[in-house]
Amino acid sequence: MLDIKLLQNDFDEVAIKLRKKKVDEETLSELKTISLELKDERKILEELQAEQNAKSRLFGVYAKEGKDIGELKAELSQNKAKVVELNSVVRELEEKLTLIASEIPNIPDESVPEGKSEDDNVELGLILTPPSFSFTPKEHWDLDNGWLDFERGVKIAKSRFTALRGEGAKLSRALINYMLDFNTKHGFSEVSVPFITNRKALTGTGQLPKFEDDLFKIEGEELFLIPTAEVPVTNLFSDEIIDASELPLKMTCYTECFRKEAGSAGRDTRGMIRQHQFSKVELVSITKPQESDEVFHQMVNCASELLASLGLAHRKVLLCGGDLGFSAAKTIDLEVWFPGQNKYREVSSISNTLDFQARRAKIRYKDGKKNRLVHTLNGSSLAVGRTLIAIMENYQNKDGSIRIPEVLKAYM
Repeated sequence: MLDIKLLQNDFDEVAIKLRKKKVDEETLSELKTISLELKDERKILEELQAEQNAKSRLFGVYAKEGKDIGELKAELSQNKAKVVELNSVVRELEEKLTLIASEIPNIPDESVPEGKSEDDNVELGLILTPPSFSFTPKEHWDLDNGWLDFERGVKIAKSRFTALRGEGAKLSRALINYMLDFNTKHGFSEVSVPFITNRKALTGTGQLPKFEDDLFKIEGEELFLIPTAEVPVTNLFSDEIIDASELPLKMTCYTECFRKEAGSAGRDTRGMIRQHQFSKVELVSITKPQESDEVFHQMVNCASELLASLGLAHRKVLLCGGDLGFSAAKTIDLEVWFPGQNKYREVSSISNTLDFQARRAKIRYKDGKKNRLVHTLNGSSLAVGRTLIAIMENYQNKDGSIRIPEVLKAYM
């Protein structure tokens, strides 16, 4: 959540940055009106409370001097009524501001470029050279090797569900185990979490209240299937004060993820690019503010080195403000080359949310005698299904068979 004090003290600067994320003028205007009104009412309340305290101290003085306290008592009673009334006003404004602020995205980092969509993202570098073929490479859905069973996936669920069979299922499992082992060797501790989470946790990481339409809710419960492991792993530490000596906390986790893809009608309807259920291995870090940028680049490099170890050509892309996620202050995507589609497609997205999620989820650390907000970071390492089909397209033979990357053979 946005820092309310920052809003009140430097609203115009915050508004400029939020416009990078396409926050509309009507919302910004409402945010400004309420935040400044709250600031003014809170100032009046503090002055009244100070006056109340000062007059209360006069009771003892008047008693010693033998003065009549009748008038003073009346003033205190009148002042107290004003304090109670103003407390109610301030509380109502705080609730209103919190409700609006809960649907306002994080402020983008200074390094985030201007832009409206993915077309304005900035390429940071290419890693490895895409393979060349003596034949026209096929897209993964045209490779007839029996790995991907789209029809039966739809039959037992609905569209955007896929069943994996035979070597495809084994390769998916091999990728999960390889990714977890790779990340562990790079300093990330493995955790395992529930695939169902509550409303509070989803609010803590920013999926709620704004994106409820994209979640699968459990009927009759305030529980949801997780859209990403970022939610349960980050919230392992919600409402906690972490000892500074434990930071940074660097974790990796495999989960299934579930999304309605409510805003993607007509996009990537073929194949396994955009599914309602998909496997993912996640990286999550919790750090001191001064360490978060360094850990961010460690996470990007870890995911990039993982792709390189699989022999997959990819590029790093810095997202512009208009393509940046709700909770992210800065994001670097890793996009893998898909020869069948003749384009790069995202398989990993690494984000630094700074203290945005920590403020919502109340995750702090002990800094001497003070409790301070941590920074939280998250990223895919990697989306398993997309990595699997990237291997299928990049390692395909003319006869439709698929070679297995060397590092995965032991896992098969």
